[in-house]
Amino acid sequence: MKVLYVADLHGSEWKYERIFKEALSEQVDLVINGGDMLPIGGINLFDQDKFIKNFLIDYFAAFNKKKIYYLCYLGNDDLMIFDPLLEEVCGKYDFIIPIAQRKVELGEFEFIGMNWVVDYPFGLKDRCRKDTPDYVFQKQFGKAVLSTPTGWKKIDDWFSYAATIPTFEDELENLVRPNKMENTIYVIHMPPANLDLDVCQDGRKVGSNALYNFLKENQPKFSLHGHIHESPEVSGKWYNSLGKTICIQPGQSGHHGNYLSYVIIDLETMKFERMVKINASK
Repeated sequence: MKVLYVADLHGSEWKYERIFKEALSEQVDLVINGGDMLPIGGINLFDQDKFIKNFLIDYFAAFNKKKIYYLCYLGNDDLMIFDPLLEEVCGKYDFIIPIAQRKVELGEFEFIGMNWVVDYPFGLKDRCRKDTPDYVFQKQFGKAVLSTPTGWKKIDDWFSYAATIPTFEDELENLVRPNKMENTIYVIHMPPANLDLDVCQDGRKVGSNALYNFLKENQPKFSLHGHIHESPEVSGKWYNSLGKTICIQPGQSGHHGNYLSYVIIDLETMKFERMVKINASK
């Protein structure tokens, strides 16, 4: 099975369109979109649903017509209130499958998705969790908020609130289990710690220790990540090994930047390659 993996497209239409062309050119069986699918720059985030209704519905139809599977979920910058809409749109097509906190079996392989992230300094907390019970919070900027159908819900004491909900470690343990771990591909938006796939522009490493321990213990075939766009350029690494597990983080150049990064993976041969394409129209 041949896979194209990409993450952090943030509503960039040219990147989406290029992924479709590359999927056809590479003759992949499956595209995986690892989260942060919707626009965030220069818009009211409560208008993100328009991208699903006006762009993704037809975009998914094109993949469905070509009988190319497309696995996806929304990420931490995509408002949680639009999860049901994405599910509804995906449900119109046989080959388009949402995988947040779910397992999908395709051929001999199992794909398990998770779109929770470890807490960060910024205000939108829809999908944020403490990494572990003893997690030390980063310095926060702005007021913590959650999205609701009627607007923002402000959280006055985010640290106390976060202690009342499951940790990232808990969420990992609550995931559905695969039948054969050696044939399993985890699609987890958050990158693990200790593998240089989590390096911010200023050099801080913000990956999940809980995820590192989970992968080290369970040893799936691959784990696929995103979230920290600049990490491959800053650290010089877009993949790393953790025992038998290959961990991949393609990175992404800005929300509407001139470069598109993705990875082609052959699950049979275990060969994989990071591709960087330029926007020819710029």
